[in-house]
Amino acid sequence: MRGNIWLYILVAAGVSYLVRATPLVLIRREITNRTIRSFLYYVPYATLAVMTFPAIVEATQTVWSGLAALAAGIILAWRGKSLLYVAVSICAVVFVVELIIA
Repeated sequence: MRGNIWLYILVAAGVSYLVRATPLVLIRREITNRTIRSFLYYVPYATLAVMTFPAIVEATQTVWSGLAALAAGIILAWRGKSLLYVAVSICAVVFVVELIIA
């Protein structure tokens, strides 16, 4: 079993390297297709959203405080508030909602 761990690590490293290196090797010129450029532009935002939104709701004691914080964060960010202001505000929202519910 102990010897297999190195095989697992090497396979994981190889797969990770191939996923990153393959586009660099296969695509040597600038991508001009608008659809593909748009897709590639939004991939990081979609990935971040998929990882962040469930964590926001599940990190609190109740789902309601997480949803309230999510709504407050979206509203404040939409209004152009700074990241620090949004983070402190949603922490306060979670605190207040959990005080009210508990």
